[in-house]
Amino acid sequence: MCGIVGYVGNKKAVPVLIDGLCCLEYRGYDSAGIAVIENNQLCVMKEKGRVDNLKAISGIDDLNSTIGIAHTRWATHGKPSQENAHPQIDNSNQFAVVHNGIIENYHELRDFLTQKGYHFVSQTDTEVIPNLIHYYYQNGITDEDKFLRAVKSAVDDLKGSYAIEVISNLFPNRLIVVRKDSPLVIGKGKGENFVASDIPAILSHTKDFYLLDDNEYAVIEGDSVHFFDNSLSEHSKAVRIIEWDATVVEKNGYEDYMLKEIYEQPNSIRETIGARLKLGEKCDFDDIAITKEYLNNIRQIYIVACGTAMHAGLVGKNAIEKLCHIPTQVDIASEFRYREPIIDDKTLCIYISQSGETADTIAALKLAKSKGAKTLAISNVMGSSITREADYTLYTHAGPEIAVASTKAYTSQVVLLIMLAIHLAEVLKSAQTEELEDLKSAILNLPAQLEAVLDETEEVKNFAKRIYSEHDMYFLGRGIDYCVAMEGSLKLKEISYIHSEAYAAGELKHGPIALIENGVTVIGILTNSHLVEKSISNLQEVVSRGAKTLVITNQKLNNTNFNTIINIPETNSLVSPILSIVPLQLLSYYISKNKGLDVDKPINLAKSVTVE
Repeated sequence: MCGIVGYVGNKKAVPVLIDGLCCLEYRGYDSAGIAVIENNQLCVMKEKGRVDNLKAISGIDDLNSTIGIAHTRWATHGKPSQENAHPQIDNSNQFAVVHNGIIENYHELRDFLTQKGYHFVSQTDTEVIPNLIHYYYQNGITDEDKFLRAVKSAVDDLKGSYAIEVISNLFPNRLIVVRKDSPLVIGKGKGENFVASDIPAILSHTKDFYLLDDNEYAVIEGDSVHFFDNSLSEHSKAVRIIEWDATVVEKNGYEDYMLKEIYEQPNSIRETIGARLKLGEKCDFDDIAITKEYLNNIRQIYIVACGTAMHAGLVGKNAIEKLCHIPTQVDIASEFRYREPIIDDKTLCIYISQSGETADTIAALKLAKSKGAKTLAISNVMGSSITREADYTLYTHAGPEIAVASTKAYTSQVVLLIMLAIHLAEVLKSAQTEELEDLKSAILNLPAQLEAVLDETEEVKNFAKRIYSEHDMYFLGRGIDYCVAMEGSLKLKEISYIHSEAYAAGELKHGPIALIENGVTVIGILTNSHLVEKSISNLQEVVSRGAKTLVITNQKLNNTNFNTIINIPETNSLVSPILSIVPLQLLSYYISKNKGLDVDKPINLAKSVTVE
């Protein structure tokens, strides 16, 4: 979590920093701040709340500095407050730091520094970093570049995860950065350079990026960037060109990013399909060298992810097992490492992360590699940490997703997983050609079908108006529809703060039905023709107890007494989750809007969870 921006160059830093923070506010929004070097002195301005509160500080627009660092915070250590906001500075007011991550041993470091005469004004773990830098700068470092050596000595004492930016009035034209397990990129300009935790924050300024590796340092000035490894040996680094259009991070007339991203799904799926899939041809996955011999020898596949990405993995499991007949487990990344999973060189592990920076998912990937398993990453961000760690990488090409609640990334992940299942089945020859061709046709039809779903939203809006003030809701589905129920329930919780639960419909009588009473809302998903009658029976049980019902279906339902039925196009059951989730995304969106909530920035959540 937390958003980081930095600038050093030939123009005023503050507008660049503020603009970058506004682009990164989905990473955290309980406080924000900047530090610049003005008239050879550190000038720090920070405020509790949104970036708009920072922008309103008197005098901030008068700062003329051409170097600075900035931060928008998601609180971990210390409540949201001006004192706990970043940047944090040392006792001498010579070093300013912004930090994303968690310093696990900050208590010990704080005790050490207190014994050395340092005092602390915040509750943050970050405040130890500038004071450690000052301590080492003043004690025993005689190298020519004392600044870099002091930063390195301080970082050597840190345990945990971090992306760190440091400036000092002792070196008024220099910015130093380092990262470990938290994202950081450097944008290369002409006579200026940029730093950010996410590419979209600085995409309007450059398309040329350096992607910092773990335990790698960069010393940045306006006309140069020098890279150093963990031993401070200098090395060169290639520039990556990022072809994203900067306008994709604008709202383009939509009231909220989430709504924009819901409506972008037809195109994001077209981009994800790309040239990989054509009728009458093998699925093109030449970028992953997985052979028939390897697949015949593996015992199982793990799909590991968090939150929405894990729900995409559940759909992928259905497709892989049906088409490839390989046992597939879906695991929550934060639990995976701690249950001692059975992994060896006969295991394929697939890791899904929109940002590619999810800390738990990256840690689970590293564990699998250490056990000899092949690892495959699915991400939306080129060059992200997970893609650099994995043996193979597949990209969703959904484009930047700004709203905290994932929509287009989810459906793109599902499409990519189904296409991967087709590819593996073609390699194994484990499914009939006709079956695979029918599935390919269904995938190719998805963009047009999604557009049709998005053209018919009045029933969803009307149902949202009826139920937005409720406190509890329930989602039911069978088979692959249960995966959709879980994702629909999560969306509702994330942005409307309404308690909701998803249940496999067959489990209703095993306890949950005790919660159904007159007026409770129950949402059912019915897309599998083999299970529709059983699902209808389950829903009739809640109707008979007075529940209000919304049903998402592509089946013909006769003689039912559901309150609202939303029809979606008929398709292959494996791809139906891509169509059935869209009305539920819209339902959550309109419920949140009816409640007057901030759809894009729900409380207590951030877009990229870069700490455990």
